[in-house]
Amino acid sequence: MSAESLHASATELLETWRPDVESDRSLREAMLAFLGSAPRGCLREHAPGHITASAVVFSHDGREVLLTLHPRVGRWIQLGGHCEERDDTVAGAALREAIEESGIADLRLHPGLYGAQAHPITCSLGVPTRHLDLLFRLTAPAGAVPVRSHESTDLRWWPVDALPADADVLLR
Repeated sequence: MSAESLHASATELLETWRPDVESDRSLREAMLAFLGSAPRGCLREHAPGHITASAVVFSHDGREVLLTLHPRVGRWIQLGGHCEERDDTVAGAALREAIEESGIADLRLHPGLYGAQAHPITCSLGVPTRHLDLLFRLTAPAGAVPVRSHESTDLRWWPVDALPADADVLLR
């Protein structure tokens, strides 16, 4: 568990990711270039920007997605957050964050990268930075009831075809 293992996992995920859309291919290359110049770029301490671990949590049947109303962002977004040095991989960080934020202990992590996004934000560092989100698909068991954590203003299931107007979530 270290900045090095997080960096290696992020690099491997991006190198093996084959996005269909040109804008995603461009983002992939930009993130790989960022990682090439930022050995500790998976940790929040890297103020110019850092890799974050996001979890798009679907219901067992794929009809709903679990979103959090983020207090700092002010919109409905996927679960996730900062990688920590105790995380072995970025995927592991996404799973940890999703469990912490949803209260659902038995989420299933799908292999590979689900997608990527980049967001300018003033996060817990208190200065403007950039979150380079690596997204992972997770599935909740049937009947899963989320429990809102202190990191969320609200937390709820939304039909994938009826997301709130201000939602910022990547669904494929």
